[in-house]
Amino acid sequence: MRQLKILLVDDDTINRKLIKTLLSHHQDLVKDIIEANNGAEALEIVESNSDIDLVLLDILMPILDGRDFLKTFRSQKSNSNIPVIVLTTDDSQKKEVLNYGADDILIKPIKEDSLIKHIKYWTQEVE
Repeated sequence: MRQLKILLVDDDTINRKLIKTLLSHHQDLVKDIIEANNGAEALEIVESNSDIDLVLLDILMPILDGRDFLKTFRSQKSNSNIPVIVLTTDDSQKKEVLNYGADDILIKPIKEDSLIKHIKYWTQEVE
């Protein structure tokens, strides 16, 4: 099983710490986690890191929210194969974020087994 480089985009430090903690239990799956506070920072990171395997994305953020991140991210062909899993508290946004190019959505609070299952599915790391 290959190890993944994950971009974690969330303006809430506590949420990022929680997700990082959950992912740290799976070092066989996760090689590296890069954090961004908003969509603008995430786009800069993507430009300088062509080896990102997966994006975990919050929707409601300052500066550049998840929807605008998705629009820009998906407009670049080089990002078309990178799965984006949206992490949100509002499941009413599911259709909208999927239309913007998200691959999946998980409702907060995030459960470890569900997160790992979805990551494996979208990165084809199914056991």
